[in-house]
Amino acid sequence: MCTSISFKTNDHYFGRNLDYEFGYNESVTIAPRNFRWNFRHAAENKKNYAMIGMAYVVDGYPLYYDATNEKGLSAAGLNFPAYARYFDARPDKTNVAPFEFIPFVLSRCATVKEARKLLANVNLCNEDFSEQLPASPLHWHIADKNASIVAESTADGLKIYDDPVNVMTNSPTFDFHLLNLTHYMGATREIASNRFAPELKLNAYSRGAGGFGLPGDLSSASRFVRAAFAVNNSVCDGDEASSVGHFFQLLGSVAQQKGCCAVERGYEYTIYSSCCNTDKGIYYYTTYNNGCLTAVDMRRANLDGNTAVSYPMRTEQQVTREN
Repeated sequence: MCTSISFKTNDHYFGRNLDYEFGYNESVTIAPRNFRWNFRHAAENKKNYAMIGMAYVVDGYPLYYDATNEKGLSAAGLNFPAYARYFDARPDKTNVAPFEFIPFVLSRCATVKEARKLLANVNLCNEDFSEQLPASPLHWHIADKNASIVAESTADGLKIYDDPVNVMTNSPTFDFHLLNLTHYMGATREIASNRFAPELKLNAYSRGAGGFGLPGDLSSASRFVRAAFAVNNSVCDGDEASSVGHFFQLLGSVAQQKGCCAVERGYEYTIYSSCCNTDKGIYYYTTYNNGCLTAVDMRRANLDGNTAVSYPMRTEQQVTREN
């Protein structure tokens, strides 16, 4: 499964954990302004925004998992099994295949406000990228420095939710996750106080007891609560090094260790974690076996080109040796 976060200090940051049982040789990929997307149904945009993100590139076509465009708008696709529904193409709608969703939005929109307007007439089509790559059940987290929304195509059609929490995980639907937060209204970062029975002499035996009851399992509902608590209570300095380091600490609070979540084909684990400074266009990431930060700067590439440029993930552990 996955967790995505939008977070703001002096700059705005967006990123995610990609949790799955295997990878597809993903790479950090920059799609320049003149890249031809060749959307299956939607008309080609005359001028695209460039973008950077993690993608599985097939025959030169980036299938983005998450990305940020040159204007600072970001989007991530997260697994949404049992709830995602896609439909036949409709002549009265702007039809978009699920694998096109991220570039469709990010190539056209500079803000969440523009994305919301664009999505008002979108129909998510039940269309595969190829026979070998069928459509994945997804929903999407979209954010800029001022707002955060979630887009979900269910049996009722495409719904857009405001996301005041700036966090997203997986199934069920987003409205469930917001309601579920009310179960944890008593959790606090403050020193625990005795509200159980004031007449009893009860004292906290440990720091952090104010957050007692926060869930610790790996389910999407529990990760949402835990990430929401961390994002909305934690503090950090506003400089780049502190902000990026802090962002990866937030993602680490909901990371999955190999062997702790069994699935049919092995174990789900956090394949990579990403953090993009959306103001500067710098994409940072770590992988499961490489905790060292790797950075790719979109603005050091030729953004007026027409060919996507990819940087394979550094998956082997890098160690700084002092002696």
